[in-house]
Amino acid sequence: MTAEPLSPTEIERRLEGLPGWALEGDLLTRTFRLPSHFAAAALTVHIAQIQEELNHHSDLTLGYNTVALSVHTHDAGGAVTEKDFTLAARVSTAAPSHGAE
Repeated sequence: MTAEPLSPTEIERRLEGLPGWALEGDLLTRTFRLPSHFAAAALTVHIAQIQEELNHHSDLTLGYNTVALSVHTHDAGGAVTEKDFTLAARVSTAAPSHGAE
């Protein structure tokens, strides 16, 4: 079953409920700052677990004390879908437990 792309209006509406997330081209993006490299690595592992649970994977970049995500839905032609917002919400809920800002 292919995920349906969300309209630009729906994307903007949903972004209002996800502070720190933005639409860059056809990607939902967010960069988290963490107190240390170890905390950033731990958040990366936690995000990987969430992605496996949802069977929906983002581009994930680990920096010294940052973690950056870029996500869209490949089987929707690279559009933003409900799946992307589900992943973003789950990550946003998990991030503070690692000290993320």
